Parts: sequence; structure tokens; C-alpha cells
Amino acid sequence: MNDLSEFEEMYLKRMFEFHDKKPGSILKTTQLASSMGVSPASATEMVQRLASRDLVTHIPYRGCRLTPSGFQISARIKRREGLLEILLSDVIGYSGDVSEAACKMEHNMNSELEAALDRMLGYPENTPSGNKIPVIERSVDFDLSGLLLPIKSVPDGVESIVEVIALGSTDVKTLQSLGISIGSVILKSESETFCDGNRVEISDLISRKILVRVGGD
Repeated sequence: MNDLSEFEEMYLKRMFEFHDKKPGSILKTTQLASSMGVSPASATEMVQRLASRDLVTHIPYRGCRLTPSGFQISARIKRREGLLEILLSDVIGYSGDVSEAACKMEHNMNSELEAALDRMLGYPENTPSGNKIPVIERSVDFDLSGLLLPIKSVPDGVESIVEVIALGSTDVKTLQSLGISIGSVILKSESETFCDGNRVEISDLISRKILVRVGGD
């Protein structure tokens, strides 16, 4: 995707979003233009450009739809957006416009960084807003040894060590009162979580903001 401009990627992403809602349907050029905030003539020009690269099928006077290649690329763009939304919202607690920030960042992410972020987040299925994260051409590595993951993403029965607590001072003190701090050993078992052998209760949101090293010493 390195040879695609940011604007071209945005068009593909919009087409993917339309396809996700209405699989197999033809997207009218006027609809595409409206969603992109451009004139129908500009949208038609872009569709023709993408069609010349076999990413879109242009149907004159009717509209367009993604080709298999276009669908794969647009799905990856959408997945990157979803992963970044989780990172910004659930891990680092970004207080600004998460969707806008993720949209800007997704165009500067290469395949290696995408795969690393996907692994770190534990291959999530949904974004914070509940939208599904595309799995097309997703590279999944089931060897979690040495990975830094949110507690929520660590499988049951796998021991890990707390390395990062991405929370404010008040929440950190609350965790410390439970015995959870940097270096604590975490073990999940079914619906329970143990810290240094003691059962603890932490919310789903908090468990996303405590990063642990799987299989670390």
C-alpha cells in the first residue's frame, strides 16, 4: 500500500465501509462524492484512476465496486484504523478525537508495525465503538512468548509480568492497594485473575491499560 496516496486510501476505505453494509451492491458515484466531500466529477476521476490499477470496477453511469485486490487493501486500511483506535482509547487513554487521530495515523503504518500492534493488542475483534475489525489477510502468530500485551488479551493459564501501567496516579494507587504494581506476576484462570498468587478484581477497562510481558522472568 506504500504506493497509494492518503487520498486514494481514503476512497478505498469509504468503499469498504459501503460494501460492509451492503455486500455486492454498486456504490453510486454521487454517494461516494458526498461521503468524501468532493464533486461527482472528482469522485469519477478518482474511481477511474483506481480502476486503472485494478482496485475498483467502474460501471459507467451506475457507479463502482471494489475488486478482490481493492477489497483486500481497503480491509487492511480499515483494520489499521480499528487497531489504532484501541491503542489510543484503551491503552494510552488519549482524550482527544480518537477517530480523527486514528484516521491520520493509519496512512503512515507499514505492514510490520500493523502486525506488531495487532499482536500486542491480542488480535481484537471489535473497536471501542463495537465495529468489527476486518480479518482479511490478517497475520496471526500464536506464539505469545515475550510479547507485551494488555492483561485482557492474555490467554487463561499463561503467566505474565506487569511492565506498564497506563493509568493516572489515582488508579495506580488503587491498583497498588490490591497488590498490583510493576513486576507483579499475573495469572488468569477462567473468569478470575490472580496477582502474585492472590485473587484480584479489575475492570475490563483497567485490564486493557495494564501491559504485561508474557512468559517473562
